[in-house]
Amino acid sequence: MIEPIDKRITVGRAPDDAFRLFTTEMGSWWPLDTHGLADSDAGEKTERLVLEEREGGRLYEVLSTGVEADWGVVTTWDPPNRVVFDWNPSFEQRPYTEVEVTFTAAGDGRCDVRLVHRNWDRLGEEAGRDLHANYDPGWAFVFNERYRAAAG
Repeated sequence: MIEPIDKRITVGRAPDDAFRLFTTEMGSWWPLDTHGLADSDAGEKTERLVLEEREGGRLYEVLSTGVEADWGVVTTWDPPNRVVFDWNPSFEQRPYTEVEVTFTAAGDGRCDVRLVHRNWDRLGEEAGRDLHANYDPGWAFVFNERYRAAAG
């Protein structure tokens, strides 16, 4: 079994605000220039990132070519406590992994936010381990640094 990636931070926002920033405003802090699907060599750019706020909602980016590039599907929508989505931000057809983010009040207007990225075994042992090794530092940058900085 490939262990989940587990990242935890505390931000200076209440859970409802931290949840909204992570979901509705994901495109404001996600580094789409380095962690997106646009082919910059071909002149593509990512115009926006969309997370549809409901179970069954899509998570996707809109490219300058008009292409909507799927990243995943929301499987649990429980504001302001929890969001879970299937995850494959890639043009490769492969099984989804799963990302769960929880938001817990920590007092004084702060919130503990935990991100768990799991189900690597769905990809097969070699591919799962390889992607896990890439995502662990990726989440450290995107979640621990970018999201935390946006949340204050």
